[in-house]
Amino acid sequence: MPSLAPAGDYRSSYREDMTIFLTRNSRIGLLIGIVLVACAPLALGRYELGLLINIGFLGIAALGLNILVGFTGQISIGHAAFFGFGAFMSAWLHERWHIPVVFCIPLAGIATALIGLVFGAPAARLKGLYLAIATLAAQFILEDFFARAQWFTGGVAGRITEPFELFGWRADREESYLYVVLAAVIVMYAFAANLMRTRDGRALVAVRDHYLSAEVMGVNLAYYRTLSFGIASFYAGVGGALYAHYLLFVSVEAFNILFSIQFLGMVIIGGLGSIMGSLMGAAFMVLLPEVVQVGADALAGGAIDRALKLGSSISFLREMAVGLAIILFLIFEPNGIVHRWQLIKAYWKLYPYSH
Repeated sequence: MPSLAPAGDYRSSYREDMTIFLTRNSRIGLLIGIVLVACAPLALGRYELGLLINIGFLGIAALGLNILVGFTGQISIGHAAFFGFGAFMSAWLHERWHIPVVFCIPLAGIATALIGLVFGAPAARLKGLYLAIATLAAQFILEDFFARAQWFTGGVAGRITEPFELFGWRADREESYLYVVLAAVIVMYAFAANLMRTRDGRALVAVRDHYLSAEVMGVNLAYYRTLSFGIASFYAGVGGALYAHYLLFVSVEAFNILFSIQFLGMVIIGGLGSIMGSLMGAAFMVLLPEVVQVGADALAGGAIDRALKLGSSISFLREMAVGLAIILFLIFEPNGIVHRWQLIKAYWKLYPYSH
């Protein structure tokens, strides 16, 4: 009698449970996605490529915040300040010490991680609302530093940066810089995926799930809470450095508290505690205002605009949509886009017997 293959989708070993790709199709799908993004310059214009680049470096920074908030259970309302520190640090390293941009980007991430460890030290003793206020203080402290440290940031005039260059290849256009950001996204997301499979990654999750039980099991709460701030700041610094060398200009006004709230919105909408959800949330936050703008332009001057007498206020729909999206996701899909995507995949996997 021929042997029958086991039915069902289950994992019988710890190694299978910790694998990054649960199925062969997920691995193929990821490769197809990377190839499609790599071929995007052949089909998309500079504006659309710019949106992809924004999704890339914002997705890197959002992943760092998700490691802190989603995986470790901490809170930060100052992520934009660390993002800005990484941008200014990379530009300053290149201008002051003439370090190639390819090295300035990771060095900016390391320097930002050190700053994050300093401001993350209160996490060893604070939690909840008290920790949120401490991170809010970090936001305002760094904002004030940006405004006053003219030697570092250029003050109110900002700082001009140089484009990415490697072995004579100069990425000074969207068509070329897309590959720089794509490579950074692959490296940073692969590192995070593997981090969550290690002992330290499991310790971070244990701190989130039940810190008392984790402490009883020997997890050093102070160490891992502080470490999560360092990792989050490293990702923010790398994302900020990529941002700086894309725009070729960094302004002190860009990294305010509203930007930090947008980062929180990315991880909430994408899915707390999900690596791929961070990228989905960044894509949603980048593309939503563009979609709303198209709708607002279509409504402007139309019958609805005249009936409701919205006038110029219709342009504010772009800003209102982001806040409305966060509220709706918290009410109807608190687990984020990634959870909905998992439900869709499960439905088609079991179709026509899904129930």
